[in-house]
Amino acid sequence: MAALRFGVVRESVADGREWLDFARRVEDSGIGTLLLRDHFSAGAFGQQLAPFSALAAAAAVTTRLRVGTLVLSNDFRHPAIVAHEAASLHLLSGGRFELGIGAGWYQSEYAAAGIAFDTAGRRIARLDESLSIIKGLLAGTPVRHSGEFYQIDGLDLDVLPMPRSGAPRLLVGAGGPRMLRLAARHADIAGVLPAPIRDSADGDDPRDRLPAAFDAKVGVLREAAGDRFGNLEISAFGTFIVTDRRLAATEDLIARRGWSGIDAETVWQMPTIFIGSAEQIRSDLLERRDRRGLSYLVADDGALPALAEIAGGL
Repeated sequence: MAALRFGVVRESVADGREWLDFARRVEDSGIGTLLLRDHFSAGAFGQQLAPFSALAAAAAVTTRLRVGTLVLSNDFRHPAIVAHEAASLHLLSGGRFELGIGAGWYQSEYAAAGIAFDTAGRRIARLDESLSIIKGLLAGTPVRHSGEFYQIDGLDLDVLPMPRSGAPRLLVGAGGPRMLRLAARHADIAGVLPAPIRDSADGDDPRDRLPAAFDAKVGVLREAAGDRFGNLEISAFGTFIVTDRRLAATEDLIARRGWSGIDAETVWQMPTIFIGSAEQIRSDLLERRDRRGLSYLVADDGALPALAEIAGGL
């Protein structure tokens, strides 16, 4: 059974010293991975640091902390550039980089930057090609690829020595069946979303968070991965609230999210919602790992104190 581990996504920009101090604080808290999103428009999640340079700085002032992207937009960079950046950061960090990538979703950002925003089907097909190229380059082999979107003629990463730690682990964020199948074929880590992200104004439908919905997504991964499934790490973005007033805290969460037709008992069964004492949450984490294979939980930086308390008792 996979070991439980945790990641924190930094949700705001800090100056250089504060960013480095934050990276050290995450490492000291016992959280395994520090993650950054990939946006150059604040409309999606607020102001954002560029991921590769910021994560390189974080890796330079830590020794155990893993760093990663959650997730790169495939359309923002050519796959050869992604592979070179990823391999460089993995080498410089001593094998501590995780490469998360997705198909891209925030149309307003594309429009502002003058980047074509194709249909979901074409963006996913382009990501499929890109992942094949990136994996080949990170494996240290010459890549020849003639596809609809990319043409690669014998390129390899001979510009870099291959790191002794091997290639970065690859995470693919996926919420719909086609992306889940793509993750099952390519990824080391499947970042399971409640639903495909179509727009920053997407609603939060609690039905997407119910056990049956999560299990259906894992079922798609299992079927598509075949023999690979046993080595596929299942990850998700979690909500963590440590409290001795479990019912009241849950009712507050329901109200804040505008959920209707949902009671506290239902929320407590949602695979990615964790509310209660630290001991209760640890029990829920272990049960959901054992039942559903969910072993890598990620939260925003506001949850760092709660995650540190929870992880400290595991």
